[in-house]
Amino acid sequence: MRVHCTATAQTDIPAPGSVQRFCERTTPYLPEAQIEADFITAMHDITRWHQQHSPWYAALLKQNGVQVDGLTTMDSLIALPPLHANFFKQHEVLSVPEDAITLHLTSSGTTGQKSQMFFDAFTISHSRRMVDDCMQVRGMVSSEPAHYLVNAYEPHAGLRVGTSNTNQYLMRYAPPAEVFWTLRALGEGEHEFDAFGAVETLRRWAQGSTPVRIIGFPAFLHFTLQRLERMGVPPLQLAPGSAAIFGGGWKGHADQAISKEALHASLGRQLGIAADRIVETFGSVEHSIPYISCTHGHLHAPIWSRVLVRDVATLAPLPHGQAGFLSFLSPYITSVPAHSVVMGDLALLHPAGSCACGTPTPWFEILGRAGTSSNKSCAAAAAELLPAS
Repeated sequence: MRVHCTATAQTDIPAPGSVQRFCERTTPYLPEAQIEADFITAMHDITRWHQQHSPWYAALLKQNGVQVDGLTTMDSLIALPPLHANFFKQHEVLSVPEDAITLHLTSSGTTGQKSQMFFDAFTISHSRRMVDDCMQVRGMVSSEPAHYLVNAYEPHAGLRVGTSNTNQYLMRYAPPAEVFWTLRALGEGEHEFDAFGAVETLRRWAQGSTPVRIIGFPAFLHFTLQRLERMGVPPLQLAPGSAAIFGGGWKGHADQAISKEALHASLGRQLGIAADRIVETFGSVEHSIPYISCTHGHLHAPIWSRVLVRDVATLAPLPHGQAGFLSFLSPYITSVPAHSVVMGDLALLHPAGSCACGTPTPWFEILGRAGTSSNKSCAAAAAELLPAS
């Protein structure tokens, strides 16, 4: 179903002032109470925005008895009807004119239904800058060139997969010297995992002095490390400053998954990458706020969002430490009414102050993806390119 914006006369409709000011904040991690009033105001105004510009969303609010004027507390925002990420596999709902869309991404890889997400200039520019802010705080921004081993789909004409777009963007944090994509493009939209190419590339890079950054799906890094061991390759020592930045998961190939701790240990043992240079990330095309792990490996909420865990039956918010659907609130998006979303991931939420790194915001851990379905994520589709053993 395609339902588009009511406005057609003006391509660039300015976002509400409160939303602009809130999204322009550049300090990623502050106590939530310190910015709660501004967050509530921005969420109120972005909800009004989508009500005014999306007839479909206005009908949704009416159906659920939501009075926008009553969105004055966190509890009232939490009670907004969240859209499930799967909704975007079936529907295109815009709150801006079509000619205001500057980027169109899909969430799936080679199979399964695809989420279609559309970004206007305001949304994509601010979400990308937010990633910059978080990476700067995490110490991942460098002017020194780096080689990139990218465990993701090699770009080709017409590829709009969100993960490949993200990985191309991650290469801005250190100038690329040489880039090797492990999911090689074969033409006609097909890709193949090149394990031997990855092994030989790492061996060659380990002989030089240029730092190496490994980014993308952790499953393919794990398989490359396995291949190194099976080939009897002695442990490699990548240049100082090397790092690993993971995005995506093990979905669709869980039988080969190992624990985060085991993977990190392998990185240190086989490639010489220090634990504090291993960064986990979480994000999706349906919700582009960056979640980047601290030095203790925890995914902290930045100031631009609020993280919830919802009961799988009622979608009511759960207390800290109880498992449920991961859910997000954020006023960052003007192009699509995705400011309150619920994901297909099961998670646990932990309170602010419970992480030894000192970051003053709550953090969450992903337990896995709920249910089984043919609607595969990027990681699930990519995992099908792994050999059976």
